[in-house]
Amino acid sequence: MSGVSEASVLEALKTVNDPELHKDLVSLGMVEKVVVEGNRVGVKINLTTPACPLKGQIETEVRAALARIGVDELEVHFGATVRAPQNLPLPGIKHVVAIASGKGGVGKSTVAANLAVALAQEGAAVGLLDADIYGPSQAQMFGTQTQKLMVDDQKRIVPLERYGIKLITIANIVPPGQAMVWRGPILHGTLRQFLHEVAWGELDYLIVDMPPGTGDVQLSLAQLTKVSGGVIVTTPQDVARIDAERAADMFKRVQVPLLGVIENMSYFEQGGERIHIFGQGGGRRMAEAHKTAFLGEIPIAVAVREASDAGVPVVLSAPHSPEAQALREVARALAGQLSVQSYMLLPMA
Repeated sequence: MSGVSEASVLEALKTVNDPELHKDLVSLGMVEKVVVEGNRVGVKINLTTPACPLKGQIETEVRAALARIGVDELEVHFGATVRAPQNLPLPGIKHVVAIASGKGGVGKSTVAANLAVALAQEGAAVGLLDADIYGPSQAQMFGTQTQKLMVDDQKRIVPLERYGIKLITIANIVPPGQAMVWRGPILHGTLRQFLHEVAWGELDYLIVDMPPGTGDVQLSLAQLTKVSGGVIVTTPQDVARIDAERAADMFKRVQVPLLGVIENMSYFEQGGERIHIFGQGGGRRMAEAHKTAFLGEIPIAVAVREASDAGVPVVLSAPHSPEAQALREVARALAGQLSVQSYMLLPMA
């Protein structure tokens, strides 16, 4: 290891690219620290998100690059800082992400809940806003049905906290089962409150569970804040995909970037065989048609339904199940898309 120095380590790391951003770690400012002590080298890589989908690949390439200059005792540590836009969409919140579908019944709310928890499990600070005012379901999925929202000394709504998520839903304000017979202006005002009059604190991601369709809430969200991007949840079948196309067009019309497509209920696995109940490949074809990312496919499973009914998202209740693993992979892919978007749109620090 003679001749190895901090300068030579940094020079070697210039040969390692972030697989998504296609620039080297040094130019991207991701090498936070290099320590050379005798025969030992330590490096700290500051990733663009705690949920980096390619952390393992980056570590492998870092080790190979430093081995080529004679480093044989290496400690690689990872940190993460979610890069924020120059103008935050809301005070303290780096990214607002809308999870949408063209129709109900495709599991959008279940996906949104699990994505939020999966991102929090990776170490991100996450909030979840249930914007499905007419049909709120996140209180059920998080087991908070009996809790009520409070206000702080500054008259701001204090979100509930559950499983590391800050949660706001109309279901924790109105009595259970009460119909929300509201017109557009009231919906707009409620969403404005949930965005601007809530003590969200510091968040990397605010996940917004949108109502199905392309109505008042979708338009209001785009008017009330800067949305980093939208995600479409669909099932493989054509009937669901036709409506999902409308949701994608809605994002285009309100100038919200489309981050990708998630295919839910992709298949049912029985005896090692995958049964494609709702067809096959619809989500991927939609992503290709819109030139956006296919974020992944999630199997249909009894455990997902049971977990939602029990108020414990499946990534927590059955973390080693295929469906939980699929949801975590989708969450990492989403975080990766947001990182790419941030680095492509903003100058390097």
